[in-house]
Amino acid sequence: MKEMSFMEHLEEFRTRLIRVLGILVISFCITYNFSSEIAEFLLVPVRTALGGTAGKIVFTGLMDKVMAELQIAFWSCIFLASPFWFREAWLFIKPGLYEAEVRAIRPFITVGFLLFLAGVAFGYYVVFPLTIPIMMNVGVQGVDAMLNLPDYLLLASKVLVFLGILFQLPNVMLILGFMGVVTKYSLRSWRRYMAVFFAVAAAILTPPDIFSMMCVWIPMMILYEIGILAVAFVVHPYLKRKVEAENQLTL
Repeated sequence: MKEMSFMEHLEEFRTRLIRVLGILVISFCITYNFSSEIAEFLLVPVRTALGGTAGKIVFTGLMDKVMAELQIAFWSCIFLASPFWFREAWLFIKPGLYEAEVRAIRPFITVGFLLFLAGVAFGYYVVFPLTIPIMMNVGVQGVDAMLNLPDYLLLASKVLVFLGILFQLPNVMLILGFMGVVTKYSLRSWRRYMAVFFAVAAAILTPPDIFSMMCVWIPMMILYEIGILAVAFVVHPYLKRKVEAENQLTL
């Protein structure tokens, strides 16, 4: 573990932050060039839901399509640049860890990126096809759907990025375990409370039907259980070996 002063930590943080901003700017330029294709991709679920019904996707302002493409490019660049800002975050954290901690955590950096992809894929291929048709058909019937293009694209982009971040739950639990904030025992004791919390979150994120809610709640509970297993089989053995090594040094 490399010893660093407070000012050195601030300087390192500034350097990593500048690099992340630079990565996002470059990614934004790339995604903006493909914003129309990304928009078409995001519109597939809602166009499928509109198929066979009276409705259309519209824009009402002269700048709506331009603003929609800018918003898409912004949220898409976060997704595109995720491997790189994951790496910068890791390089910032790494100097403060012992070599054994580095070896233990490193695989979960890759896992974190894969979990981010899984969250985005889950939102697009599971949440959208289930929730959009229900949201369009609930309530008053016999009215035409006039969906605003910028509103939908912004909402879809935010939901996908949010789910990608939400799927980082096992990684967050792992880090908290290494910090000593949680243990497998405390996480198990909190299971029932987390189940209620995830149920409330799922109810907010999905239409008011039990099926859509369960499609979000079940993956969240699975991720929580994965986090418990990660703490039990990665953090606890490491902390046990660390204590034993320290005890041997004091003898």
